[in-house]
Amino acid sequence: MTQNFTPVSSGARLSDQVAEQLTTEIKQGRLMPGDKLPTEARLVEQFQVSRTVVREAVSRLKSLGLVDSRQGSGVFVNQKLPFAPLNFESRHAASQEAVIQMVEVRRALEAEVAALAAQRRNARDIRAIQQAVKALDTAVKAGGNGVAEDVKFHRAIADATRNPFLIQTLEYLGQFLHGATQVTRANEARRMDFAAEVQTEHHAILQAVEAGNAEGARQAAAAHMGNAITRIRSADPAFWLQEGERLAQPLVKGLRT
Repeated sequence: MTQNFTPVSSGARLSDQVAEQLTTEIKQGRLMPGDKLPTEARLVEQFQVSRTVVREAVSRLKSLGLVDSRQGSGVFVNQKLPFAPLNFESRHAASQEAVIQMVEVRRALEAEVAALAAQRRNARDIRAIQQAVKALDTAVKAGGNGVAEDVKFHRAIADATRNPFLIQTLEYLGQFLHGATQVTRANEARRMDFAAEVQTEHHAILQAVEAGNAEGARQAAAAHMGNAITRIRSADPAFWLQEGERLAQPLVKGLRT
């Protein structure tokens, strides 16, 4: 099966973006255990990056136990991957309660992620988080839903933890959490007060991480997710009937992979 990858762009570290796309291909079964990755030249062409970037990305996948090199043959997906599908019941996925449950998972993870980021961040991390916040604010002002930018904001914070196991867990859960983010942001975009609250909460997390305030970052991230749950529960019933359930459908697809 031929993979077609999306060229990466400026913002997050290029090698991280390449590694993320390759990881998604593996976790969603489009690259199966034993499959050979495209050649380095092919990856350079498709991602439109340098060989150094591709090598860094592949090295990261190796460190996560996803791929392995075979002398003279190339890079292959490991036969035994370090994760297994979660046994969700898809019939419960496309519901308001399922979205809330996903955000509850995020609350547990994101609070600790923010605390660790505050303890370990460096100047480069802070710039990346600041850029992510700016990109999100710009997307919203331009009328976008900000889903991709929201995901990048939280990923920039996760990168600052320097914990590959935590980052790997978030990457795996991302296929489910992305659907929940689509729902929460669509709901928040319908009301100016919701959108303003989210912006304030993101800036509170950023400020705590910048200040190296671990407890403040933990509380700000937990409050952000708790407020997201409140906003979903406060959504206009018409939102769920007209838009929310449709946006939650990717959760069902994700749970079946």
